[in-house]
Amino acid sequence: MACVSSSSFLLLKQPTFSPKSKPSSHFSTRRRVVVVRAEAMSTITIEKWDVKIERNPPEFKLTELGVRQWPKWGCPPSKFPWTYSDKETCYLLEGKVKVYPDGSNEGVEIGAGDLVVFPKGMSCTWDVSVGVDKHYKFG
Repeated sequence: MACVSSSSFLLLKQPTFSPKSKPSSHFSTRRRVVVVRAEAMSTITIEKWDVKIERNPPEFKLTELGVRQWPKWGCPPSKFPWTYSDKETCYLLEGKVKVYPDGSNEGVEIGAGDLVVFPKGMSCTWDVSVGVDKHYKFG
């Protein structure tokens, strides 16, 4: 069986037999392609300055957290300071942001499809290069 990975899909191809070969009775002489949704394969988690970023979390995790029921917030491209008075978990539907913790010239990049947790007490600057639309939850 051959495996071909494409984006977040995994294609499994069973071997094809020629009419000259004699497959055992449990093999079909037809080619079958099985498509398996492999969401967990493309998930990457990054932690920098106590900011946790999960890139492309699986849909079951978003459902488990109730993300789609959280309030929404958005903003156009802009740059502004922000302090987290509580822990915030957010899921970016759209956008691209570089978040710079106070006192640092190096930022952490977040974007559409990221599940992000910002720690309570963090002060930073948001540099929004592509307008943001996100679900969020404090606490």
